[in-house]
Amino acid sequence: MATAEQAYLRTELEQRRERLHAALHSPAADASLSQLLTAVDAALSRIDQGTFGLCEKCHDSIEAERLLADPLVRFCLDHLTSAEQRALESDLSLAARIQRRLLPKLSLAPPGWGVRYHYQPAGMVSGDYCDLLEAEGGLLFMIGDVSGKGVAASMLMSHLHATFRSLAEAGLPLDHMVEDANRIFCESTLAGQFATLVVGRAAHDGSVEFVSAGHLPLLHIHRDGATPKDSTGVPLGMFCNTRFPVHRLTLSQGDTLFLYTDGLTEARNLAGQEYGLERIRTLAARHTGIEPDGLISKCLEDLSIFREGLKQTDDLTLLVVRRAD
Repeated sequence: MATAEQAYLRTELEQRRERLHAALHSPAADASLSQLLTAVDAALSRIDQGTFGLCEKCHDSIEAERLLADPLVRFCLDHLTSAEQRALESDLSLAARIQRRLLPKLSLAPPGWGVRYHYQPAGMVSGDYCDLLEAEGGLLFMIGDVSGKGVAASMLMSHLHATFRSLAEAGLPLDHMVEDANRIFCESTLAGQFATLVVGRAAHDGSVEFVSAGHLPLLHIHRDGATPKDSTGVPLGMFCNTRFPVHRLTLSQGDTLFLYTDGLTEARNLAGQEYGLERIRTLAARHTGIEPDGLISKCLEDLSIFREGLKQTDDLTLLVVRRAD
């Protein structure tokens, strides 16, 4: 585990130790508090000895996201007890149900626009973020990818969802919305946690404004082909006071915006080759004018052929926003 993360966790553990000491001196102190204090002291001792983050059974590294979520863990996933495995499976199942409820409605049909998305976690939960909101004068769309995997990443995804849902209600200009979200995300996450993101607003007249915070290029698909719009900002959570420039374009009737996460670009075939940005652009250019459902189907079909039967290893999200004819 990185030195900065260990320093953060040491501070967290020391603060918890102080709170436990204070709680133990209260008249209504529970006996279990003593056991927690012992566990916190043991974790601090492991940091001092240089063994923090190592499984006590196999001495391999414990998964970083689990340590960040609970710095008292002492075993890697392969060496959990049966009871711990059942508890973890229960947590994952609950997290998966919560995530599914956070996804936008598939029936969303804002006037003048056709929208569809495909959300496919590699495991039970995902670190990908996708949302669609009908806003005053048009449509607000978001896609992103948070750092890490598993439950920790899914918690960050939920955090992003709540943050942008709250800010969207305030009707802020797009750059102010993203800058506020970045500040909230930066101040409430751990060292090394960040998210790449595209946030856009599509108006009824076909005008679109968007902010790209370190995310993969958005594709503007038009009758002459597909034009990538590269990232122009750093990911959310890296710097608390970052400015995020707004970019604008106009979609003609039948034009499409295609957005995706790195579960598409970094998918590999048997030869170890990545799917890559150029293959996405070529695919999109072959299907100008296609409906959102059709573009997603064509992309998934091509990805399946490319993978040659290999298992999905990363979360995959596709988002298509098309101006109606």
